[in-house]
Formats: sequence, C-alpha cells, structure tokens
Amino acid sequence: MQRKHLKTLNIIFTKPISANIKWADIEALFIALGAEVNERAGSRIAVVLDGEVQVYHRPHPQPTTDKGAVASVRKWLDSLGYSPIDEAKDTAPVTNNEE
Repeated sequence: MQRKHLKTLNIIFTKPISANIKWADIEALFIALGAEVNERAGSRIAVVLDGEVQVYHRPHPQPTTDKGAVASVRKWLDSLGYSPIDEAKDTAPVTNNEE
C-alpha cells in the first residue's frame, strides 16, 4: 500500500473527525485495500470489501467528505478489522484480522 493511502487511513481514524478528506482519496484507499467499487444510480457507489457491501454517496459539488460520511467509513473499516498505522512505532496493522 502506498504511503498516500496509509495517510488517508490515518486521517479517517483521527479524532476529532476531519472534514477535509477528499472523497477521491477515500475511494483510492478502498481500491488499495482490494475493494471493488461499482457505480450506482446518481452519485452513489457500492463498495465491496472482504465480502461486505457498503453504499456511499459521492459528495458534490465540493470534493471533500462530510464528517458523517467519514465516521461511517471509519466504523465500516473498523468492523472489518482495518486500523491505522502507528507512525511512532512505524508499524502498519492495516490488514484485517482474518487469517
């Protein structure tokens, strides 16, 4: 996974929730984690990751994601076992918990 994707993952898990994350960066993270992103009606996309499907609405006209959507992405990634990198320890527990 590229450093840019790790940075996005860290920002998603930052508290308080950031409202300055570009949706394109979140989609790129999904793809880097192995997700399949499918277009739906309107501005919706379906993200399939580890056999789970989540539907999101692409923000427009601004490219940034609101706090509610970031919280939803965080909750979903956490439920799948993904977590941010600990830059202080330089460890990357990005992969999910399934062996």
